[in-house]
Amino acid sequence: MTTQTVPELQHRTVLLEEAVDGLQIDGERANGVYVDGTFGRGGHSRRILEHLGPQGRLIAFDKDPQAIATANTIGDARFEIVHDSFATLRDALDARGVVQVDGILLDLGISSPQVDEAARGFSFRLDGPLDMRMDTTRGMSAAEWLATESEQTIGKVIRDYGEERFAFQIAKAITARRTVAPISTTRQLAEIVAHAVKTREKGKDPATRTFQAIRIYINKELEELEVGLDAALEKLAPHGRMVVISFHSLEDRIVKRFMASKANAPQPDRRLPIRAVDLPKPQLKLVAKIKPSDAEVAGNPRARSAIMRVAERTTAPLAPSVLPGSAP
Repeated sequence: MTTQTVPELQHRTVLLEEAVDGLQIDGERANGVYVDGTFGRGGHSRRILEHLGPQGRLIAFDKDPQAIATANTIGDARFEIVHDSFATLRDALDARGVVQVDGILLDLGISSPQVDEAARGFSFRLDGPLDMRMDTTRGMSAAEWLATESEQTIGKVIRDYGEERFAFQIAKAITARRTVAPISTTRQLAEIVAHAVKTREKGKDPATRTFQAIRIYINKELEELEVGLDAALEKLAPHGRMVVISFHSLEDRIVKRFMASKANAPQPDRRLPIRAVDLPKPQLKLVAKIKPSDAEVAGNPRARSAIMRVAERTTAPLAPSVLPGSAP
């Protein structure tokens, strides 16, 4: 098998200025500690460093070895890269003696270089090994998973993570094909899906939802997002900002519900004799919901589905369920 590649498109960081502005890195906060939970190719991190004061600090995370290699070229003593998921940020910050941070940025999804490199296996338009792992040094590839998983589970993953109405027809086609020969390339999988999907959405490849679903599942993206949001809230200092950019409805739904739940403290029965000062207070204040401008989408079509949500930590104490080691 030969793999195809195309010249790497310049990675354009989505909502670059809006995201960094959302962190409010100014005044005394410029010498605070910030987290970029998804370094990617470093667009947000570099802009954050431009806003930081001389005592400021930026700790970035990424699972992709290529992203780590890019991060290691940044020669700035205020910057540190962690080769791991942002879901580990609580332990990573504890290990570095960081009790609280002034801002956390999560730019979810995958970067243009990851999509545009056939060997990564994310693209249904380029033929390459069916890998799909963000971190190619660990875990099971998409090809290995499809070779061993049951038809029912494959169908459920494609349905739940891809919101694909033909999920079980696709799963049936996959398991039928693998009895003949292994499914080891992106083109093979895309062709299987194309034959199984009866109708196509205008302007969208029939394999889009299936590839999204398998990628999300293989990389545990939604599970890591839920863990990471809890850890981010725990580490965020009062008046610190949380900025999250999502690219599909599953991610955004989790972020929206999380922020909304922390911005609306559950109230006890009004008949109970509780003083107003003792009532539960919201832990987050919702600040903004921002989408890319028409000009940004025109220059970078991959930005069209992005939604950025910004919330600010209040001075209210954390609920017991958020604290480590507490009962759910």
